[in-house]
Amino acid sequence: MTTDNGLPLDLPVIAILRAPSAARFAEVTATLHEAGITAVEFTLNTPGALDALRDSSGFAHPVGAGTVLTALDAARAVDAGAAYLITPTVCPEVIAEGRRLGVPVICGAFTPTEIHSAWAAGATMVKVFPAAVGGPGYLKAIRGPLPQIPLVPTGGIGLADARAYLDAGATALGMGSPLVGDACISGDLDALRERAVAVRKTLL
Repeated sequence: MTTDNGLPLDLPVIAILRAPSAARFAEVTATLHEAGITAVEFTLNTPGALDALRDSSGFAHPVGAGTVLTALDAARAVDAGAAYLITPTVCPEVIAEGRRLGVPVICGAFTPTEIHSAWAAGATMVKVFPAAVGGPGYLKAIRGPLPQIPLVPTGGIGLADARAYLDAGATALGMGSPLVGDACISGDLDALRERAVAVRKTLL
């Protein structure tokens, strides 16, 4: 299923793949898709990420690019096959390039001013990063005056507190190592599948 904002969010989770190499990104992504986590981002500061994006056309769901910091990053990622872009900070030039290219941009921010600025600049959703600094309570407080902005808390969110972020008003969650673990390096894909299934059961 693709949402109105263009992201494949059958489950409100975006899995974040970051590693010393993108060599296992395809296997990890296929495992996540099979387990029901349909939104996956390949971080551009992983060596080989663009090549992995170029090889992503056979996946069950489109993948996105993360750690996008410049308009050039955005253009290269979309050219390689990224269906959406994710930034760690407020990057107006990435938002503008994403809009020009017709792809959603989830823009990173933390303070209320940054969050509103990202939204006003045209971000599709705003990634609240690093979310664990404020926790679900911070997200709920942000939602009070800014209820119209879809928020995606990211950074330090584990299985135990994932539900609390959704209950606090998150549209989706960005989950890295608590979900992916060492699967992108040499970890057990069956263990990854079990974690993904556990996340799905917790959030549905």
